[in-house]
Amino acid sequence: MELLFVHGALVRDGAWWWQPTADLLHETTGIRSRAVALPSCGEAEFGGIASGTPEGGLVEDAAALRRALDGVDPDVGAIVVGHSYGGTVIAEAGHHPAVRHLVLVSSYLPAVGQAQAGIMSGESDPVTIADRGDGTLGVSGYDADSFGARFLQDADTATQQAAWERVTAQSAAAFVTPTTRAGWQGVDSTAIVCTDDRSTSVALQREHAARATRSIELPTGHHPFITRPDLVVEQLTALLG
Repeated sequence: MELLFVHGALVRDGAWWWQPTADLLHETTGIRSRAVALPSCGEAEFGGIASGTPEGGLVEDAAALRRALDGVDPDVGAIVVGHSYGGTVIAEAGHHPAVRHLVLVSSYLPAVGQAQAGIMSGESDPVTIADRGDGTLGVSGYDADSFGARFLQDADTATQQAAWERVTAQSAAAFVTPTTRAGWQGVDSTAIVCTDDRSTSVALQREHAARATRSIELPTGHHPFITRPDLVVEQLTALLG
């Protein structure tokens, strides 16, 4: 089994975000995993390194995921883990013969026709995102401390700073493009609800988690694969069994 990680919005370097869980997963099961580079976040096709300018939007991000899945032996199969916006990318990517399971972490299972901006519009305390005037959006009004307090309050200061350094602009098309497919439908899926999340409300998480095959709740902030990789690996190992 292979494992692909699709990171959330307005950040780059998915491999960094996923690394604590990737290391523990490999140590525990021998399985290696990789992060999908998202063009809308300015990432290069290979390695997830920032290439400069965000390109495309949701459609291009979904195409990047499909290309990664095309490289998976269908007899081996893959687990795809989507974080936050990553769930919308998974939906738009549609069905793929290599996919065996989906894991959605503080994420979304949007119906056809839903756009990321519309999904987020119902939040009572939404993250402030500003139009940068060049076709991209970015978080607004945050610094390393306030970003850490909202998105990684359960991480140490060094990790919060490293995360802040990976915040980036993202193409507005990633947020305003409605989905044309619902790739999660008909696929075995597990939704992880993060009950101490200060970014995505628990109510919205649970609304989308109800569409998954099953859901579990973890007492973590928005990034459990960084702060509690043991809990995430426990869930992944159960799927592998």
